[in-house]
Amino acid sequence: MTVHFWGVRGSIPTPIAPEQVQAKILAAVERITPRDIETQDARTRFLATLPDWLFGSVGGNTPCVELITDRGTKFIFDAGTGIRELGIHSEPPKDFHYYLFMSHLHWDHIQGIPFWGAIYNPKAKIDVFSSMDDAEDYFSQQNSEPFFPANARWDNVKKGFSFHTVKNYETIYVEGVKITAKSMKHPGGSYIYCFEDSGKKFIYATDVELEDVDFETENEANAIFKDADAIILDSQYNMDDAEAKKNWGHNVFYRAVDFATAYNMKRLYLFHHEPTYSDQKIYSMLQGARWYAQSSEHADIEINLAIEGQTVEF
Repeated sequence: MTVHFWGVRGSIPTPIAPEQVQAKILAAVERITPRDIETQDARTRFLATLPDWLFGSVGGNTPCVELITDRGTKFIFDAGTGIRELGIHSEPPKDFHYYLFMSHLHWDHIQGIPFWGAIYNPKAKIDVFSSMDDAEDYFSQQNSEPFFPANARWDNVKKGFSFHTVKNYETIYVEGVKITAKSMKHPGGSYIYCFEDSGKKFIYATDVELEDVDFETENEANAIFKDADAIILDSQYNMDDAEAKKNWGHNVFYRAVDFATAYNMKRLYLFHHEPTYSDQKIYSMLQGARWYAQSSEHADIEINLAIEGQTVEF
């Protein structure tokens, strides 16, 4: 399986601010010594020594993740602003058939739909899976005037869409892939999806506030979490914000580590980054998560950030 991150921020798009760019440049300049700029090789080596938060960015688009199976079937998770980037840069399916799985319909997870080029392609077929029987009504409301120009009005783009309702604990099969849905704690509800194919298990779990019941590993309802090869898990808050924003429907990074290790998961990707956090702060949370795993004797789990533009295989 291959996963590509097209949007990883939560709540609202967060383009990097000019002062943040300036701060990165200043921090890099302060690290330079005369020897670092003597030759092209020296400059290249210097850049390679810069910390990840300084040399790049986690990105500012809201959630959109692409999963490609070993047989080449493509699935899309959520349609935040990252889906615009997917439409521009990702190779479309050969038959222009898209499978879009929605965790829920909060604004940051649907706002990219009118900007996704596929909806204007008469060849495209888009199957949308969500927990809501009336999901099409909500898509229609977004794609209506005065919220968007007439060319994107729902009547003009709806022909290629088909809507499917998934239920809690329901298992379906799409192109031979086993997919199980589960409802999790989030205001208004949110669904996670477990994908199993060719002996691999992948879980997409955004907008989740983990509860004690989620850690009951012997509970049959939680069996889908066991032994996942990779999980993308909401880890929006540090400890201070998690306490202040209890019941907002998001997760703290150390609980994400506890959860992934409780179910013997191999890889954890911290996701749905807080829009007010800088790159440096988000990378510090990654370091905190790794230190926490080591101190909890869970050093065998691989912990990474979900980074916009990144492709990972497992």
